[in-house]
Amino acid sequence: MLKALVTGGAGFIGSHIVDYLIKKGKPVKIIDNLSSGNLDNLSQWKDIELFEFIKADLLDNEKINEAVKGCDEIYHLAANPEVNVKKASPEDHFKQNIEATYNLLEAMRHDGNQRFIIFTSTSTIYGEADQIPTEESYGPLKPISLYGASKLACEALISAYASMYGFRGLIYRLANVVGPRTNHGVIYDFIKKLHENPNELEVLGDGSQSKSYLYIDDCISGIMCGIKSKSDVEIYNIGSEDRTNVLAIAETVKKEMGLNNTEIKLTGGVDGGRGWRGDVKLMQLNMNNLKRLGWMPRYSSDEAVKLTVRAIIDSFKFP
Repeated sequence: MLKALVTGGAGFIGSHIVDYLIKKGKPVKIIDNLSSGNLDNLSQWKDIELFEFIKADLLDNEKINEAVKGCDEIYHLAANPEVNVKKASPEDHFKQNIEATYNLLEAMRHDGNQRFIIFTSTSTIYGEADQIPTEESYGPLKPISLYGASKLACEALISAYASMYGFRGLIYRLANVVGPRTNHGVIYDFIKKLHENPNELEVLGDGSQSKSYLYIDDCISGIMCGIKSKSDVEIYNIGSEDRTNVLAIAETVKKEMGLNNTEIKLTGGVDGGRGWRGDVKLMQLNMNNLKRLGWMPRYSSDEAVKLTVRAIIDSFKFP
């Protein structure tokens, strides 16, 4: 049986993809440089025949050319996930997102045996959309972060390669995905800050940033539902049906940690209350393309946040 290749398969979303595929009986090959992924996320599979792990970077052409061999499905999740420019440089985004995606597509072109590539893009490619909820046909696309720009460049490469070289390209523009195994983002950061200082919680921005939060189970079901499409190139939004704001998330984290007396300190932020330059203040996606295939999210943003807070608290490895 041909295998599925999952790039970034030791990471948050990637490891949940691996779980899904192996439970369905699909042999899986994972390639991950472990810069942000963790082998603990895959520990339940390490001794079974359906599982193969390669520690390598997608900038290593020899490794990625070898990795695609014998694989008919590609799930491309490897990327630098940081939106905040203080945590990732322009070079980081170019190499780990754009160049890595180009290398993978070139390997697929030369191998020629892949049926499709699934790519996890981001809602940040829309920039500051004036249509909320934002649908896939919205434009012009003007990302305001280097992360969003790099993901949009990857989308264009995948669309062109899929159209020219005979495999399908499925692009998923994700809201803020949360759940067990996440190791970055606002919820994780709040829990870490409160562990270090339970008396005060610093919140970047003015607290009004309002966005859609998607629970990992809904994310995986949406990705798998989209495969039903027969188009050469298809773009899907995946998110929840509503939004929640940063201040509400802070209050949820406080409550779940039993820290009701903690003082919340708002920094005020930049550029009208953003947490950082490039932070989109308002985001919610229109998911009608996926809904027409029968998909619906099970969890609201607030429910996704609460479930994630509990999961992180239960598993958090404090220094």
